[in-house]
Amino acid sequence: MSLYDRNYTSSADIAFETSENALVNFVKQTYKFFAASVLFATIGAYIGMGFVQYMTMPVFIGLVVLEFALLFGLMFFKSKPVVNVMLLFAFTFITGVTLVPLLASVLSLKGGASIVAQALLMTTIIFGVMSFFALKTTKDLANMGKMLFVALIVIVIASLVNLFLGSPLLQVIIAAVGAVIFSLYIAYDTQNIIRGRYDSPVMAAISLYLDVLNLFISLLQLLSTNKE
Repeated sequence: MSLYDRNYTSSADIAFETSENALVNFVKQTYKFFAASVLFATIGAYIGMGFVQYMTMPVFIGLVVLEFALLFGLMFFKSKPVVNVMLLFAFTFITGVTLVPLLASVLSLKGGASIVAQALLMTTIIFGVMSFFALKTTKDLANMGKMLFVALIVIVIASLVNLFLGSPLLQVIIAAVGAVIFSLYIAYDTQNIIRGRYDSPVMAAISLYLDVLNLFISLLQLLSTNKE
């Protein structure tokens, strides 16, 4: 039957179609890993809430150290197909556990459950809006990379300084700026994903996950400020 096939598609067209299909599969895999990461984080937070009374400062610090160790391990083994997925889910699970002190603190406030629900809803809406923007804009957002990274470093330094100052006003400013930065990061990383700028769907997924997680934390801190 191939003798009667009169498809004269050029090799360049075939290569383009193959590349396009590969990118579509890459994006699908990325969002599957992202969704699974959110699920594992939710499970981690749910299990962690059952042991909130044991979440002392030494335990929390130990979990944070483990969290960073898993993240660095993920970056080191990013090209190892099975190991990187295991590290991805282990990392996201632990991030859910380390979120417990903040969640418990907010839930202890009057209307705490409502605050958490609002933060989740706002995070979902912002994620949808910024993702849509990244898909539709003709502007290359890659130029935002350096600016966002510098802003992130400033936020990290300010957060460390405020650990010693304990200023509520500074914390509100940090949370507000953080919400803006991570909203922009969602658009930035989404465009990088759909333009194939990541080496693996696992690394693309973890970038998007961290954007959403930090946006949720920033909104949670902002919404709970006036309730304290």
